[in-house]
Amino acid sequence: MTIVPSIKRDYLAKLAKNGKREDGRAFDEFRNIEIETGVVSKAEGSARVKIGNTQVLTGIKMGIGEPYPDTPETGVMTTAAELIPLASPDFEAGPPRENAIELARVVDRGIRESQLIEVEKLCIEPEEKVWLVFIDIHILDYDGNLFDAASLASLAALMTTKVPAKRFELGEDYPLPIKEPPISCTSVKFNDVVVMDPSLDEEEIAEVRLTVATDKNEDIRAMQKGLNGSFTRDEIKKVIKASIDNGKKIREQLYKSTGK
Repeated sequence: MTIVPSIKRDYLAKLAKNGKREDGRAFDEFRNIEIETGVVSKAEGSARVKIGNTQVLTGIKMGIGEPYPDTPETGVMTTAAELIPLASPDFEAGPPRENAIELARVVDRGIRESQLIEVEKLCIEPEEKVWLVFIDIHILDYDGNLFDAASLASLAALMTTKVPAKRFELGEDYPLPIKEPPISCTSVKFNDVVVMDPSLDEEEIAEVRLTVATDKNEDIRAMQKGLNGSFTRDEIKKVIKASIDNGKKIREQLYKSTGK
């Protein structure tokens, strides 16, 4: 992990104490977000998302396989993340490491717990054949807040995915059946200050992290705490409110970008 020089740490802490951030944003403000879909022609669905300088590409592939024994009439979803060395000097080549596994797990939970994919509609033959949905997340450039960028890229990719029925001689292709998307918003705390959509420098000095995924009804669909610090009850309430408020804006942009 990159070590933040103490002078940088003191600088960010001093700014925060005066109600400021290094890039001029408010504590609860996201960086600029860009969403582009259909970027990988061979995938069933794909999207590239930029939050500030952080850039993530998600591709969706689908196949046919057997359902799990305890859910014989529902499709299967699998999420994987790859943190390539090109994106950051902190990332190493080889098998998925703890940070890649955590990233995939957080994105997976937000999608799964919100029941975004209508997996019961992905059954072909009960107990025999169902559609398999593979969500592959690739980090292209890392400048903080991978959780939200990866989640948003995955949502955009899923919302533009076509089930490849024709390839398997099962009729015409059709849109992946999905419900309302949950929007993930991440905050971190350092020096008793809580900021949303942390930059890389802010992440490096963070004491605790909280990711909150909310739906259009402002209900919490998933939460994930990271690092060893803690939030107060009031801080958690503020994080949830800021997540809901930012979630509304991001959801509108997501709909516009995917033509929904």
